[in-house]
Amino acid sequence: MKKGQKLWTRDELILAINLYCKLPFGRLHRTNPQVIHLAKLIGRTPNSVAYKLVNFASLDPSLQARGIKGASNSSKLDKIIWDEFYNNWKELPFESEKLLSKFENKSIEELNHIDIKSLPKGKERERVVKIRVNQSFFRSSILASYNSTCCITGITQSELLVAGHIKPWSQDEENRLNPRNGIAINALHDKAFENGLITITPDYKIKISNVLLKSKKSDSLEKYFFQYENKDIFLPSKFLPDIEFLKYHNENRFQS
Repeated sequence: MKKGQKLWTRDELILAINLYCKLPFGRLHRTNPQVIHLAKLIGRTPNSVAYKLVNFASLDPSLQARGIKGASNSSKLDKIIWDEFYNNWKELPFESEKLLSKFENKSIEELNHIDIKSLPKGKERERVVKIRVNQSFFRSSILASYNSTCCITGITQSELLVAGHIKPWSQDEENRLNPRNGIAINALHDKAFENGLITITPDYKIKISNVLLKSKKSDSLEKYFFQYENKDIFLPSKFLPDIEFLKYHNENRFQS
């Protein structure tokens, strides 16, 4: 460590990972307003925060699998905190949002634009807030990974995109917030994916169900489904879909 530098704390690293999840890979730089904002919150330079984000990129398995390297001098604590976060998607995203709200000096509801007037009271309120915060984190992470691009069509209008789950929310509590269990997809194809009318193979190709392929041909089916058969999806810049989750969808959800 150079003279004058201070060690990163666990809280600072958790906040940096939170931001890493929410930024596209190509925006992990010191001029990004979100990087500058976090730097001010934790009393560090934008360059220091940006470099830490790139350190985390070097630890990201999905980037390693594609031969993409970040900075090579991540610390032992970087690795410890990364593993802690990466292996606990059930709890750490919400914990990181609570920590961020503390640094921002805002309630977690205000930070996540939750209308407090619509919330129930007591324990039910806590449950609803946690669900909404987690859903917001998951959506931000997925849209950032895919650069707000539908993996099927390439549509880049974020208002039309859904952060869809590969393995359903109801069937894998541990991976509900795992970005590798998500895809950015438009609402129509998300509905088809949920109902097994389309799937994505472990080699990232689109498959259309025979339920549709054998149905009465129409211009609409050709336009919205058939043309995508066996095409490659638009891959995310980070957090590649986990092959095991894709296998699950192929074998248990897809109506072949």
